[in-house]
Amino acid sequence: MSTVKERLIENLIAEDTGSQCKITIVGTGNVGMACAICILLKDLADELALIDIASDKLKGETMDLQHGSLFFSTAKIISGEDYTVSANSKLVIVTAGARQQEGESRLALVQRNVNVMKSIIPAVVHHSPDCKILIVSNPVDILTYVVWKISGLPATRVIGSGCNLDSARFRYLIGEKLGIHPTSCHAWIIGEHGDSSVPLWSGVNVAGVTLKSLDPKLGTDSDKEQWKTIHKQVVESAYEIIKLKGYTSWAIGLSATDLAGSILKNLRRVHPVSTMIKGLYGIKEEIFLSIPCILGRNGISDVVKVNLNSEEEDLFKKSANMLWNVQKDLVF
Repeated sequence: MSTVKERLIENLIAEDTGSQCKITIVGTGNVGMACAICILLKDLADELALIDIASDKLKGETMDLQHGSLFFSTAKIISGEDYTVSANSKLVIVTAGARQQEGESRLALVQRNVNVMKSIIPAVVHHSPDCKILIVSNPVDILTYVVWKISGLPATRVIGSGCNLDSARFRYLIGEKLGIHPTSCHAWIIGEHGDSSVPLWSGVNVAGVTLKSLDPKLGTDSDKEQWKTIHKQVVESAYEIIKLKGYTSWAIGLSATDLAGSILKNLRRVHPVSTMIKGLYGIKEEIFLSIPCILGRNGISDVVKVNLNSEEEDLFKKSANMLWNVQKDLVF
């Protein structure tokens, strides 16, 4: 006796063409699940895989998303503790790791999370050798370097979420001060995703009008309007959010989805993401920091070399030196 399913499709020829676009998210904490829901609502994936070592949490989050399948277009949501579920992913987003605690700097997290990456990356690459890896876990710049080393992938396919969110925060706060939507405020933060990030005040503009042309002291200590405090707010915002709600999630989830869209749709948009900067601005070490990069289907295709003024270049080198002083002592 045939089943209901067999009777339903008995006159149809089933065709399994395989997933056209599969995304795997490693880590189902607050950040991982923010990435997941944003990716689903943006319809970026035909298949979404979730991986975590916390089996109950993983199962619960997966069921919760699956039960909402009517409301988005992703055909398949799967999960598991084993990396076989990640096989043939086009993009793997890594959010797993020890969470940043209140008052703890991103750099203080480093060695704990290096060990986490050692347990994740070889399996990811084994099952998806052609994938791009997007690192969101902190400290993101050092961990992107670590993942690059462990993975054996080209640096162009190992991307740190970097200053994409810092720049979004920067643009939002500039827009608030000017009374203009952040999409019309063009501004960049480069360097470390963290305390030593570098705001490029020389390039801040609205409709091509640089704010520095309106006030040459903009962003300096002698600026009467104290624009410099905006960068301070950017640096401190994660710490403030952690203090208020215990963690950050929504903005970084949106930021990671923004990057995923540029990669998977081959949009060739420019983003400030963490990449190998050896050879740029006189830097001689293998360090990953954020600079404007063109993202497409192959990961990072090009780097935009921004003309920094002398102060900005000094700050960028200082950011690189600070990371190198931590990175050179890592054990992995």
